[in-house]
Amino acid sequence: MIANTLIWSGLTVAIYAICRALYLRWPVFWTNPILLGWLTLMVLLIATRTPFQTYRDGTAPLILLLGPSVVAFAVPIYDQREMILRQWRVLLVAVACGSTISVLLSWDLARALMLSPELRASLLPRSISAPFAMIVATQLGGVPGLAATFTAITGLLGSGIAPPLSKVLGVTSKFARGAMLGMGAHGIGTARAFQWGPEEGAAAATTMTLAGVANVLVAVIWSVIVRKS
Repeated sequence: MIANTLIWSGLTVAIYAICRALYLRWPVFWTNPILLGWLTLMVLLIATRTPFQTYRDGTAPLILLLGPSVVAFAVPIYDQREMILRQWRVLLVAVACGSTISVLLSWDLARALMLSPELRASLLPRSISAPFAMIVATQLGGVPGLAATFTAITGLLGSGIAPPLSKVLGVTSKFARGAMLGMGAHGIGTARAFQWGPEEGAAAATTMTLAGVANVLVAVIWSVIVRKS
């Protein structure tokens, strides 16, 4: 058990460090350390015929760090509290609308693809950060691992699309740029927003956190309504 943890946790950290070094040298979408690290580990698991459950058990300490990593965003949020308080009305409306739309779109996509109830429950929380998504998926009867996968895909696509989209739309406000990434790409988008600056990062972190709470509520309520209908 200990050996399994040391091997897979160590490999995961090492692969991420190497991929991050590549991204810092060639900062393009395809060298994103999340994407590249994810694909590298996937190939490694397939090549060694390692069951996903074995990998999951071996990286349990890293999974436990997901929650504290979200809580750590409280520091930049506090530093930019004056900016956030000035925009609180816009922020709440944006989070409420964005959360509702994300859940409805996820549900419609699941129905269009005729996914099983288990897969639907795993897809529903895809637009919130991984710690929230895994908990919601479990409560709704989904698979936490799949929920984390759908969340990662959403974050990668959102963080890749948001920067050029903000230029096309002419979004120049630091708060708006950050909120766009926090709402559309959660944790990965928030990390991308901090590369732009502290104000964008704080806006993204605040939006991501509020969206996580809102999506939990919307997802649970929507699921109850659908089950009763």
